[in-house]
Amino acid sequence: MELSQVNWEFIIPIVAPIILIQLILLTIAIIDLVRIEKVNGPKWVWIIVILFVNIVGPILYFVIGRRNN
Repeated sequence: MELSQVNWEFIIPIVAPIILIQLILLTIAIIDLVRIEKVNGPKWVWIIVILFVNIVGPILYFVIGRRNN
């Protein structure tokens, strides 16, 4: 299947919200990680998880990585 044969009118409305959610989660998680003083584990590991484990990475950071005082 060539790219010219792909039905983009069907794919874009499905993929665009997922990409938007990913970018919002990533941005909020990075900002929170920079502002917070202590996290569970090293900050550099959480940066890698947030950036490279797509939608699940930021969610893992908020569930596991944040240290609640």
